[in-house]
Amino acid sequence: MNPLPEKAETDVALYEVHGDFSEHMEKGSRRVMTLSVITLVVSVLLLASYLSEIVYPFATGQTSVTVNLSNPSLLAFEVVLVLLTLAWLYVGTINLVWARRIAANVRRIKKNEVRIQKSIES
Repeated sequence: MNPLPEKAETDVALYEVHGDFSEHMEKGSRRVMTLSVITLVVSVLLLASYLSEIVYPFATGQTSVTVNLSNPSLLAFEVVLVLLTLAWLYVGTINLVWARRIAANVRRIKKNEVRIQKSIES
C-alpha cells in the first residue's frame, strides 16, 4: 500500500488550491481598489477644504469671523493638515495602482490557465 497520493490526485488538489487562491486574490484586489478609490475621494475633498481655508482670508480680505483666520498658529495647523492629507492621497494612489496591477496580473494568469487547459484537453 502506497501512503503517497497518486499524481492525478495531487494535481487535482493543487489545481483546486490554486483556484481558491486566485479567487481570494481577486476579492482582495477588489476590496483594496474600492478602499483606495474611497480614500482618494475623501483625501481630495479634505485637501480642497483645507486649501480653501488657507486661501480664503487672502482671496477675500476677510481676516476674521469668530477667529483670526490669518493667525500663524492656525495657518501652521492647517498646513500640517494639508501635508497629512497629501500623504493620505499618496498612500491611496499607491494602493490603487497596486490593486490595479494585481487585478491585471490575475486576469493575465487566468487567460494563460484557459490556454493551458485547452492545450492539455486537445
